[in-house]
This record gives sequence, C-alpha cells and structure tokens, in this order.
Amino acid sequence: MSIQSQGMKIWINLVLGIALISMSGCKKAPPEEPPAPTKAPIPAEKPAETQKEMEAQQMSAKTEFFGQMPDGTQVDVYTLVNGNGLTAKIINYGAILVSLEVPDRDGHVADVTLGFDNLDDYIERNAFFGATVGRYANRIGGAKFTLEGVVYELAVNNGPNSLHGGKKGFDKVVWRCEDIRSEGDQAVVKLMYISEDGEEGYPGNLACSVTYTLTRDNKLRFDYEAETDKTTVVNLTNHSYFNLAGQGTGNILDHVVMLNADKYTVFDDTLIPTGEIRSVEGTPLDFTSPTSIGARIGQVGNGYDQNYVLSKDNVPEGTLTLCARVLEPTSGRIMEVHTTEPGVQFYTGNFLDGTLTGKEGKVYKKHYGFCLETQHYPDSPNKPVFPSVVLKPGQKFASTSVYSFSAQ
Repeated sequence: MSIQSQGMKIWINLVLGIALISMSGCKKAPPEEPPAPTKAPIPAEKPAETQKEMEAQQMSAKTEFFGQMPDGTQVDVYTLVNGNGLTAKIINYGAILVSLEVPDRDGHVADVTLGFDNLDDYIERNAFFGATVGRYANRIGGAKFTLEGVVYELAVNNGPNSLHGGKKGFDKVVWRCEDIRSEGDQAVVKLMYISEDGEEGYPGNLACSVTYTLTRDNKLRFDYEAETDKTTVVNLTNHSYFNLAGQGTGNILDHVVMLNADKYTVFDDTLIPTGEIRSVEGTPLDFTSPTSIGARIGQVGNGYDQNYVLSKDNVPEGTLTLCARVLEPTSGRIMEVHTTEPGVQFYTGNFLDGTLTGKEGKVYKKHYGFCLETQHYPDSPNKPVFPSVVLKPGQKFASTSVYSFSAQ
C-alpha cells in the first residue's frame, strides 16, 4: 500500500473512531485577539477612484503552483493580501511561511522573513526558514522520553538530542490544503497533516492543522489544532527568521527587543533545560526593558538561543498575552507578538555563516535574522515540573500566536 493510501486509510479510521479535527474549524471559541498596536494606526479607508485602487484595498487569497516534489507531488503557494500593504505567502511543503511583505514608516514595502525562492532549496538546504515545526518543536534530551511507563526512542539529530521533530519533522512533509478564502476583513489558508503512529518515534496517529489568517488591521495569526488516538506529546510552532529592515539587508543587532519574560529555563552544554527556572535580572538575558539585540550579545557566547518563561501570572490558560515587541529603528517597523503559549525561544541566527543564498540572491550571514518561536519549554516530556505537553485521546490541542505589524 502506498504512503498516500495508508494516510487516507488512517484518516478515515480516525474520523470514524475518535472524531478528529472538524474541517470547519475548532468548535471552541478562539482566544480574544489583542488590540492593534497604537503607534501607527491603519489609515482610514478612502473611496477608490480607480479599479486598481479598489482592488488594492480588498482582502484576497489565491493559490498558484510553486514546485514539484521528487515523487511528483505538486506543491502550491497561497498568497494572502490585506490591501493595506501586507502580503503573506505560504507553501504546503512544511506549511512554510515563505515571505511576509510589510510597509515601513514611509509606506515602502519589504519582505521581512528569510527564505528561498524555490522549492528545491527548501528541500535540500533545510534551515527551518518559516517552517511549521513538530511533532515536538525544540529539543528533547537524550532523544527519548517515557510516557505512561513506555520509553519512546526518537531520532538523534542534534548532538545527543532530538530537535524539531526528528530527521523528517513536520517541516519536511507536504500538508493538505483544507481551506483558502478571503472574506470580510481577513484572508485565510488552513493546512492539515496526519502524522502516523510511530512516525519519528512518536506514539499515536496525530491529525493536526495550522491556519494562517491575515487581517486588515495588519495581524498575521497562527492557529494550531491537533487530536490523537493514543497518548502522545505535542509542541508546535513557527520557525520564521525575521529581519524588520528587510531580508538579506544586514544583521539584526540594532533591532530593539522587549520580552515579556522575567525568567528563563537554565540549560546544560547541549541546550537541554536542567529543570531550574531562574530570574533574568542582572544578566545579559534581560529584555524586560527595550534593549538592542547587540547591546550584550557578546556576553552570551555565540548569540541568543534561549527559552524564556513568559509572564502569565493570574492569566487563564489559553489567553493571548503579550510575548514580545521588536522595533527596527531605520525603517520604523514594529512587530508585536501575542501568544497562548507559556514560553518563547529567542534565537539570533547564530549558525548562519554565509553559506546559504536566499531570496533575491541575498547571502545570509551570522545574525541576519532572529526567531521568536512561541512554544512549550524544551524537553518538557522529561521535566514533570514544566507545563505539560501531553495530549490524550478525546482532548484537543489548541495554540494561537498573533504577530502584529505597525511603523513609527
């Protein structure tokens, strides 16, 4: 039986047996969205004087051919436009955000995410640019964990550990498009993937989806959902590298960052948390006040690659709260991140070394991009004191992160 047939059979069985994800979306009401940034309010709509101006003001979503997998599977690109200057492009290979165009203070538009121009580079030169990462984002120590008395061995692909789902994680598979549309003040694409029991060592048939929503008020929203037929662990995130001055234009050391986190998870020499949670106060990890990335980066070795514990005291689980705010002073672009997740991995492109040529022939050097990967903490399956990542049959995994853009 072909892999495709197996997947379809599993899908049918899961639908009949455990009522997997509704294709019309999660029945649970989504978290309340945060207000739009106030620094640069969206200009009031003006009457369209020409057909071109009218079209420019409309939300839109379209599908086009992007490339072909070695086995002949077609990969498409989905373009979401908000008529306000923002354009997001997503492909169903890896559910990857391949580009995000954002205007600066003068209205000039630039692509602020690192990536490639073609499918072959995404397949052959993997750097997780823009990828949807799973089944478990970040690291699992020793590439194994114990769940309900059973030890699960994972792929070893990062020193002694397992990173970002293993050798063939969710970033390296073709997802299925379930929905693409534009209506009202939003444009949406929903992608789905079924991870089979035992894939990369993880238990349970997992049906998961990611929905990208671009809104008229300059938000890009990520909604993740998942269900399983066997107890498993889940941790999903997006791994976009941002440069708010424009991709490939230089390093990100002058970006000014504020993280809504006064604690971090201490890690060992292989970047696995020890279980200790420590205050950032008095350390170069402290971004509780706006600070340029480069101000103290020399004090943390190769650069930042740190999981932060977000400040969520007395906040109900599943509520969107402020995670980060980033300003690029030259362009005036601002990115604010809100999330339902308990943590965020702040990474500064430490392993980019000039060997990757990205979009428009731009060479990506060290610190040419930063990541804010909203997530549960690394190695949570092996750390009972951390917030749980366990998903059981009958439960629904749901996670939301919203990236808002403005300029000053």
